Amino acid sequence: MSRARTAVLTLASVERMPHVRRQHAALRQYHGDRLEEGSLIHVLALLGDAPREVVENQGWQVVPVTEGLCGGRANLARARNLAAAAGRRAGVGLLVFLDADCLPAPRMIERYEAAAAAFPQALLAGPVTYLEPEETQWELTRIVAHPHPHPARPNPADCQIRLTRVVEHPREAWELFWSLSFAVRPEVYPRIGGFSEEYTGYGGEDTDFAYSAHSAGVDLAWVGGAHAFHQYHPVSSPPVEHLTEILDNARLFHRRWGVWPMRGWLEAFAERGLARWDPQRGWLLAE
Repeated sequence: MSRARTAVLTLASVERMPHVRRQHAALRQYHGDRLEEGSLIHVLALLGDAPREVVENQGWQVVPVTEGLCGGRANLARARNLAAAAGRRAGVGLLVFLDADCLPAPRMIERYEAAAAAFPQALLAGPVTYLEPEETQWELTRIVAHPHPHPARPNPADCQIRLTRVVEHPREAWELFWSLSFAVRPEVYPRIGGFSEEYTGYGGEDTDFAYSAHSAGVDLAWVGGAHAFHQYHPVSSPPVEHLTEILDNARLFHRRWGVWPMRGWLEAFAERGLARWDPQRGWLLAE
């Protein structure tokens, strides 16, 4: 078997397995030869105590994240770090993190690999299209033919790269980073410091990772044509089911960086009487 060159890293849980299976099917459709020869591997970081038989013998590698639940909260940072470690042990030259809900475009891997060759010390991010319920049910060929990426983030033309340099931009420009779809060379990941495992549950760890990248002098490159498509699932806005962990993570982020993240959610919680601002202690649960 040839030496693996690129790893696609996905965090998985039992409830997300239908989306993960569809993701793997897309990778196999586009890159079946590479998966067979080993120049592309798909690594699942399995959260919680899900039975291994759910994901065994499917053509991917499984990394059990036994520490993936902390006090009932998912430790997504720990799972990503373990997935990255598995990729490094496999000797890959590029780590591609792809959310469990995301489907890759046919040339997403190719575009990330080309960007990594052009900017080997950069953090690479691709455009993500949020699919509506009806679109999620479409055949894959129809989905990837109709990208309409999230308008708040850069979407360069295919094969073009928009580089945001640390020496030219403040760290706030890195707030656009998200972990739905991104890539980084294995030697750059520890330079950033990986994801901080102090964060548990939902919220904050993405921006913390982005700020850490800026602090480490790692440029942010937006990669045209590296499309991913986020399959629909119901969400609440603001995510009230994650209220406590968002408040906890927001205070942690403030201690680390001196600014408040997720400000829109925090203010929305306050408007609903769920959170309050304390001048001395910051954002707290409403009494």
